[in-house]
Amino acid sequence: QVQLVESGGGLVQPGGSLRLSCEASGTTFRLNVMGWYRQAPGKQRELVATITKNLEPNYAASVEGRFTISRDNPKATVHLHMDSLKPEDTAVYYCKADIWGNYGLDDYWGQGTQVTVSP
Repeated sequence: QVQLVESGGGLVQPGGSLRLSCEASGTTFRLNVMGWYRQAPGKQRELVATITKNLEPNYAASVEGRFTISRDNPKATVHLHMDSLKPEDTAVYYCKADIWGNYGLDDYWGQGTQVTVSP
C-alpha cells in the first residue's frame, strides 16, 4: 500500500509560478512511474507530466517548456514546477504513482490540490 499526499496548490496570477509536491509513504520501494494529472471543471482528467524511476520526464504538449517535473527517489517525492501559468491551467492537480504489486502495476492517486490562475 502507498499513500500520496500533495501540497503546494493555490491562487496565482497569469504569468506566475507555483510548485506542487507529492510525498509517497508506505511500500515506496515498489514505486515505478510517478506523475501529475489535472482535471478542470467539466473536463476529463488529463496527463500533465510523468517521470520514470530513471528520471526520464514526459510532458503534455500544452505544458512543455513551462512545467518541469522532478523526482527524489530516496525521499519518494515528485515535484511539479509550473512557470508562465495561464488561466487554462486552472484545475485540480492529482499526483499518481504506479506501484509494482503482486500481479502487476497498481495505480495510486493523491487527494488532489487546487490550482487557480486568475488576475
